[in-house]
Amino acid sequence: MKYLMIVCFDPAIDPADAEGGMDIDAWVAEMDGRGVRLEGRALEPADATTVRVRGGETLISDGPFAETKELMVGYDMLECKDLDEAIEVASRHPLARRGAMELRPFGAG
Repeated sequence: MKYLMIVCFDPAIDPADAEGGMDIDAWVAEMDGRGVRLEGRALEPADATTVRVRGGETLISDGPFAETKELMVGYDMLECKDLDEAIEVASRHPLARRGAMELRPFGAG
């Protein structure tokens, strides 16, 4: 089963302050080695454009849509046998110690 893991983190926090260090490269190498991480990228948390169409008019706003202190700073596409394995993979990500990993299964098709 494929999952999108959305990596959320407060950009005001220095990632180096997270418990246990911030060796994201080691996490990537481990998950790539296990074959559960298909791809992933860091995102620029402040560079977002939100597009809506209302009444036939295109409305554009700068910044992310969500009004939270944690922003989406990256994503990983996972292929796991089930949700339990996806949770285990997400819980091992270094940013999970100070941020949040949101798992969303891909729909059929």
